[in-house]
Amino acid sequence: MSTESSPVSKKKAPRAAEPSARLFTITDLATEFDITPRAIRFYEDMGLLEPARAGRNRVYTHRDRTRLKLTLRGKRLGLSLQEIKQLVDMYDSESDAASQLKAFLEVLQQHRRQLEQQLDDIEVTLAEIAQHEERCQSLLADALKRPAAAGG
Repeated sequence: MSTESSPVSKKKAPRAAEPSARLFTITDLATEFDITPRAIRFYEDMGLLEPARAGRNRVYTHRDRTRLKLTLRGKRLGLSLQEIKQLVDMYDSESDAASQLKAFLEVLQQHRRQLEQQLDDIEVTLAEIAQHEERCQSLLADALKRPAAAGG
């Protein structure tokens, strides 16, 4: 559902190198990414998206769609909204890309270390559960072999 009929007033001027002139409604993006319009509005409130307006309706560009995609990818990775904002802002930035990439690489490496620690903790817990299951199976097998207690 492309919104191209009404004039669009942008919060800021459109980027000159816009890869596609296609516009998206909030419903288009919500359906495509299987999220609610409320989630999209939340990301807008957090400064992650900056839709234009066509009358009272939000109108999203290809740039907004990409920023939403990066936001959802960061969320899946377990990044904080602040870290996600750094990622999506890099997408638009014309400043020193190398220093930004180094900073973001550190964020990713720190997140990787955290996840690896969690994975280690999970593996230890699963091993403990396996030991308890094995012990319970053994006790249950012993209990079923014994004749029922006399009297009662």
